[in-house]
Amino acid sequence: MELNPLNYSIKKLNALPLEKGRLLIAEPFMQDPHFKRSIVFICEHNSDGTVGLVINKTVGLQINEVLEDFPPFDAEVFLGGPVQAQRLFFIHKKGDLIPKSILVQGDIYWSGEFSILKELIQKGLITPNDIRFFLGYSGWEPEQIIGELKEESWLISPSSSELLFGETDPDDLWAAVLKEKGDQFAMMANFPEDPSFN
Repeated sequence: MELNPLNYSIKKLNALPLEKGRLLIAEPFMQDPHFKRSIVFICEHNSDGTVGLVINKTVGLQINEVLEDFPPFDAEVFLGGPVQAQRLFFIHKKGDLIPKSILVQGDIYWSGEFSILKELIQKGLITPNDIRFFLGYSGWEPEQIIGELKEESWLISPSSSELLFGETDPDDLWAAVLKEKGDQFAMMANFPEDPSFN
């Protein structure tokens, strides 16, 4: 970003390399409506590109309102990103129960057999704290994400099951994650969205 009210570089704070299982935290003044003050969980990162899901923006619907044939389940649907925005994606902690789950890190998986997922929910073997649903995903070509990191558009941060599947209000998550990272990051959490008001 061109305007940086702090006397340090976001690039210098990016001590972690980008890899699957990490978070991309949007810099405070990003104006892209898809990613403004967003947190993206990286599901895949390789030579073909990067795939992630925005974890702090909901669509205002429950999963049963998106899919009429889904069993009763108290789970919000998140706006994962602008790519394939009509398609449903999910991350979860039940890779041992859902066939074809893809391990991201630790106990965090994404995708899997959707029909089996619905059966497990009907049996009460999966709770809303085990899973997150998303419409669409966020995707970058290899050179694209490298360029955005060089432009200081993103902070790279570790993720955890507690953060991904916790009960923090999605609207508060961007600031909460920054504040947990220490004083320098906490200052960023308090910046106005429009730098002209700073």
